[in-house]
Amino acid sequence: MQKQKFIIKNRLGLHARAAAQLVQTANQFKADVTLVKDDVEVSGKSIMGVLLLAAPQGTDIVLSVEGPDETEAMTALAGLIKDGFGED
Repeated sequence: MQKQKFIIKNRLGLHARAAAQLVQTANQFKADVTLVKDDVEVSGKSIMGVLLLAAPQGTDIVLSVEGPDETEAMTALAGLIKDGFGED
């Protein structure tokens, strides 16, 4: 299992388009993807779950990835989050 903490840095936070990008990327991998914010844990492969986090700019989230391609999944998802979902 790989686990990493991130700060949501894009201006609009984890809104619908950013959440859709995250879920689409997560679904390219076999690994289980989990996001945690303030003790709320959701699947990173569920658009409703990701939106439920209601994560505005500056929010701390923990991304956990576990499975056969976890390294590749973490690299792709971390890059997306660090890049501000291509918005900033």
